Amino acid sequence: MSFENAAVTKGLIVYCALSSLLVGIFDIKHYFHIQFVPHISRHHQYWRLVTHHLAFTNSSDLLLGELILFNVGVRIERQFGSIKFASFAFISLLLSTLLEFIALLLFHGIGINHIAMGPSTFVFSLLYQYSRIVPAAYAYRIFGLPLSNKSTNYFLAFQLAISRLPGSALCAVIGTLTGQIYRSDLAGLNTYRLPPPVIRFAERFLSPLIGSLRPPRRSNRALPDDLRAGVPRNASSEPNEDVVTTTQPPGPSGTAATAGDVPQPRHGPSVMREWVDELTGRADRANAGLRVPTESEINHLTAMFPTLEREVVIGALQRSPSIEAAVETLLASQT
Repeated sequence: MSFENAAVTKGLIVYCALSSLLVGIFDIKHYFHIQFVPHISRHHQYWRLVTHHLAFTNSSDLLLGELILFNVGVRIERQFGSIKFASFAFISLLLSTLLEFIALLLFHGIGINHIAMGPSTFVFSLLYQYSRIVPAAYAYRIFGLPLSNKSTNYFLAFQLAISRLPGSALCAVIGTLTGQIYRSDLAGLNTYRLPPPVIRFAERFLSPLIGSLRPPRRSNRALPDDLRAGVPRNASSEPNEDVVTTTQPPGPSGTAATAGDVPQPRHGPSVMREWVDELTGRADRANAGLRVPTESEINHLTAMFPTLEREVVIGALQRSPSIEAAVETLLASQT
């Protein structure tokens, strides 16, 4: 799985890693820690309600959060779209901050005095969307316990929820409640979108920092290693696919034949070549009247027409009797 159509998720993963690393290097974690007593009740440092979302506490929480963001965030962003996903992240952080402040006011007397650092509430809000939107691909059982392919992400979230009790458990509850409120269409929160100036600013200045989102290109053709590398095959380097045996056939009198009596090998199509042609589809293309172009022809036309896709070049070569005819076909298609 790649970050294709998931620019916001990739940006969040990069940001969480860099912020948590820098906070640890410069030893400023105490600015991101929050306790109701004394930070809120005595010193009135309400800005800690926002800053504690900006970095994870330790490397283990960072690893769990990054794994969940990659496995879950990519799928949810592809379902929502990048603009709606960024708006969902913004609303989740605002709503979870408000719920955290209310929870500290209500429960600090029974021992819940602090909240775990990091965007854990957003991670659990994201997991709630994942549980409601993404269906399970397959199910299985371990010791009679029904599980699915989504169970691994839930297990990672469970470890994050119990990492720094009771603050981490409070983050899990508040994050799940935030995701439920967002999905319940309460006050139209799921219809909110970020302002266009913010979106244009992100596309202009933040998108280049994220890097490419295109997935690695994988060839859909089965070719020998030397052809994939662009090295032409000659007669001397071409492997012999015929059946070779070192046993000398018997001569006319039943004894071993001499060098002059050994029959010449047959040069018909081998069973191995026919099997490879069936697997790669060359036999079907030959029966359909399509020519199988060589890799050198494909590379030559790709260099001549760099703006065309490789599949278009291959299709023109297959339908043309020669490379010159393929060039004329491609030129005619561009006029």
